[in-house]
Amino acid sequence: MLLPDNILPELSIYYNGAVLLEELQSKSVSPMMDLYQLVKSKNETSFSTFILCLDWLFLIGVAKLNDEGAVELCS
Repeated sequence: MLLPDNILPELSIYYNGAVLLEELQSKSVSPMMDLYQLVKSKNETSFSTFILCLDWLFLIGVAKLNDEGAVELCS
């Protein structure tokens, strides 16, 4: 699913993670559900794919949850 060989690239975690990262770079801090709505408006992303993308960005140290529970970029 990270690097698909038999599905559309738009369904991959990499692609959707890039869309999510683009939104985070423009706002820097976003409540999780607001961020999901922004990403979903650009690309019909399921909530489970969105969560997998967030997990991936957290694991590689690009995004984190702040004290209010909003998603923000790591510095």
